[in-house]
Amino acid sequence: MSDTEIDLYEGSQKRTFLGHPVGIYICFLTEMWERFSYYGMRALLILYLTKYHLFSGEKASMIYGAFVGLVYMLPIIGGYLSDRYLGSRKSVTYGAILLVAGHSLMAYHGSAAYMDGDVVVRDDEAINIFFLALALIITGVGFLKANITTVVGALYGPKDPRRDSGFTIFYLGLNLGALVSMLLVGYVGETYGWNYGFSIAGIGMLFGLLVFLWGQKLLDGHAEPNNPEILKEKALFGISKELAIYLGGIGMVFASWILMQYQEAVGVLLGTSGAVMVAIIVSYGFMKCTRIERDRLIVALILIVFQSVFYALFEQQAASLTLLADQQFDRTIFGWEVKASQVQTMNTLFVCLLAPVMAWIWLALGKRNLEPSIPLKFAMAMLIIGAGYIIFAKGLAIENQNGKNFLWLVFIYFSLSWAELFIIPVGLSMITKISVARIVGMMMGTWFLFMAVGNYMAGWISSLMGVDGHGVSAELDMTATMDVYTTIGMVSVGVGLFIIVLTPLLKKGMHGIR
Repeated sequence: MSDTEIDLYEGSQKRTFLGHPVGIYICFLTEMWERFSYYGMRALLILYLTKYHLFSGEKASMIYGAFVGLVYMLPIIGGYLSDRYLGSRKSVTYGAILLVAGHSLMAYHGSAAYMDGDVVVRDDEAINIFFLALALIITGVGFLKANITTVVGALYGPKDPRRDSGFTIFYLGLNLGALVSMLLVGYVGETYGWNYGFSIAGIGMLFGLLVFLWGQKLLDGHAEPNNPEILKEKALFGISKELAIYLGGIGMVFASWILMQYQEAVGVLLGTSGAVMVAIIVSYGFMKCTRIERDRLIVALILIVFQSVFYALFEQQAASLTLLADQQFDRTIFGWEVKASQVQTMNTLFVCLLAPVMAWIWLALGKRNLEPSIPLKFAMAMLIIGAGYIIFAKGLAIENQNGKNFLWLVFIYFSLSWAELFIIPVGLSMITKISVARIVGMMMGTWFLFMAVGNYMAGWISSLMGVDGHGVSAELDMTATMDVYTTIGMVSVGVGLFIIVLTPLLKKGMHGIR
């Protein structure tokens, strides 16, 4: 190995397998099972709310939006606690334990709601347990999600050319788990009972916990606390700081349980938190960083904020697109009926097929110095997904009746998946490349915070398409649906063009990092 090659791999994990650090495969398997549980549960969520508990389309969409919003907000806290105290390994383990508990509770759903005249009668105890299960999942993801991604970044040195392809491999594991879970969990849940589907999702999360516990030794210390001794220091009431953090996690579960019952408040909280985090990071950049570090932080923040628009469109999958598939499309293919919850598997299927191709393309273009810059990749994602929704809306107008051609769903999911590979693995890699090392966990948490904003917006956008009928109608208003899809598509295309205009300035601010 030449001196130049040694310099490129400086800081990377020494042990390798199939050309990558061996630890990437533990992260791959852990994330695969975690996403198996999450996406399996999410595939059923809006159908479960509308068909079992008889929530209206608007209410179910807002519950969905609040849930996924909080799921991606809590990593800002998990990232901070990991950076400052726990380290990634302990944070991921604690998060996985909470997730197992949450998914286990999802298996209980009480009595089905029913109509008494014009009034919906629901099992209040079952609803409270349901919100508690969601709160455990929210907090578990908060501790696990940002930190498992940070472990991946820690396995590669700052100049390691394998970093982007490594994140694409990691992202492939995520999508493999999601693909299998939505096929299996969705089918079982809709066919045999919601509790059976949710139970399978919980078993998957247990496998994820066991894999990570077994594989910690293969991380070679890349996920340990920066200062282990600080965890032994005394906190309130004489308990250690480590135990205090774990008890604080239980407090986060309780807070999330309360917030899930007031969905509109989640939107206010997310918007306020986003503004506060931007202010904190900008202040940190001016007070604690060199000019180059500050410029890179500002570029990262700009792209982080823009990605919330992408997620508002992307996460229609488990909201309006699932309801649309259930109500408007002929889902019979070669004599077999695709369940509405299974339609989302097209996203993961397309990503599994396209991710290796895109990873190879980025490596090939990088060797020739032709790879698009990170800002340009973001812009291309916005253009692709925006154009996809505009064309999809036109397709819905052409087939103005129930039993619409399934190929239109294939088209929109292909658009979502293709755009996804230009922004999500690239963005995760960007955070670990251009963030200041001292706050990389907090920056990853901020990425997820604005992802949370986009997810909440997705639920709110989906709620604009429903028809309220005594609190039980989940039917979409097709005129409103086509108008909303056209509008959000045009907004996304506009954002993409704006990023293209900003790209020269953003590249300059990155100071040589691609």
